[in-house]
Amino acid sequence: MDSARSWFHKFQPRDKTRSSKKKETSENGKEGSKPPTSEEMPSNVTKQKVAAAKQYIENHYKEQMKNLQERRERRNVLERKLADADVSKEEQNNLLKYLEKKETEYMRLQRHKMGADDFELLTMIGKGAFGEVRICREKTTGHVYAMKKLKKSEMLRRGQVEHVKAERNLLAEVDSNCIVKLYCSFQDEEFLYLIMEYLPGGDMMTLLMRKDTLTEAEAKFYVGETVLAIESIHKHNYIHRDIKPDNLLLDRFGHMKLSDFGLCKPLDCSTLHEQDFSVRNNVSGPLQSNGRPPVPKRSQQEQLLNWQRNRRMLAYSTVGTPDYIAPEVLLKKGYGMECDWWSLGAIMYEMLVGYPPFYSDEPMSTCRKIVNWRTHLKFPEEAKLSAEAKDLISKLLCNVEQRLGTKGADEIKAHPWFEGIQWDRLYQMEAAFIPEVNDELDTQNFEKFEETDNQIQTSAKSGPWRKYFSARCSHRRISTLWVTHTRILKL
Repeated sequence: MDSARSWFHKFQPRDKTRSSKKKETSENGKEGSKPPTSEEMPSNVTKQKVAAAKQYIENHYKEQMKNLQERRERRNVLERKLADADVSKEEQNNLLKYLEKKETEYMRLQRHKMGADDFELLTMIGKGAFGEVRICREKTTGHVYAMKKLKKSEMLRRGQVEHVKAERNLLAEVDSNCIVKLYCSFQDEEFLYLIMEYLPGGDMMTLLMRKDTLTEAEAKFYVGETVLAIESIHKHNYIHRDIKPDNLLLDRFGHMKLSDFGLCKPLDCSTLHEQDFSVRNNVSGPLQSNGRPPVPKRSQQEQLLNWQRNRRMLAYSTVGTPDYIAPEVLLKKGYGMECDWWSLGAIMYEMLVGYPPFYSDEPMSTCRKIVNWRTHLKFPEEAKLSAEAKDLISKLLCNVEQRLGTKGADEIKAHPWFEGIQWDRLYQMEAAFIPEVNDELDTQNFEKFEETDNQIQTSAKSGPWRKYFSARCSHRRISTLWVTHTRILKL
């Protein structure tokens, strides 16, 4: 009996006087209105998790409603087609049941969480400060993809989570033949994974290293496709900020697609101030970062050889190369979509001349040259550029206010250098350069990388940051369902 009484007392109010006292103080507005202390305030990590959970829930139900609507539309289309066709009532019911069966199978596939163990890892084709890119094969289908694998601890430490989220969202949102396709994304405890289409033609950097320079006709083709790629991301209110030859990939037919395989950290100019870039401090030309005077002026051929020696090393360094970055980005004064058009001008210059317009042996000297572009933008006579090419480059490598493209890509498309180009047929035309590709696993157009022992494949399918990068692999499944639907309609 005593034990029962003691058990009952556990459920009674512990201290009525204390609780009533607490109530009184809160009513008097003393303790009740006391602002929360710093210990009671949620941490930044907690706020991030709350925001991620909110976004995950919103996206989940938004996707659910979208899928439901699409399912209804597919059934309505089939019903209309069957009503117009010479098909018996029994056959109509059988076909509708078959569609429902396939819809159910599709929903089951959607619930399957993709993970690293669903893919066979093959050759590495890219490497950088945050991770690597390698070819992989999906085990169930045998399809070949490019897997971008990013180390989460590095992304968090360097504050790059939002950048990767933006990239993932853009690739998932934009459906364009100018942009590399994202098929799904997932994560485990250590890494973030983006599964993208594999483009075996290599990148523009490799092409330029092999050919030194392009003819104006070849450059016109690839600059034109780059214009279309930049335009497509700008339409989705996205600024790339890191457009360079390394991120311009070629498919097996030689057509260009925009991506971000470099995985390099942007150059850190936070220790520099505006006066470090001023012309006043560079009257006799830019000093090198060690304070020594600049090297004597080189000929175009000497500059080209020097650039080629350093190009690949810079591309895969943790510092990266600032050669294509707009001055307003370097000065951190605020920038818009116009900064991508500056990068286009720098790439066009490199295609025609053989090296970037503001190249220097040291990155900081390059930064000074970019900010003082009026002094340092020159066209070597031996390059023999047309007047139209020089004019276009000059109107891209200039102040933001005067920069071509500020009012949209149509400004650039209308430039005389592009005269005769068929913008709506550019991706249907034969490419200016057709890479040698022997099979779907061919990597001859990419740099060779040494494999290290610490590259371990993990098999976990979820992790603590799951809500930040929810698994998405619907592209392949939707196409499978649509093929089934089309076959039914043809019956």
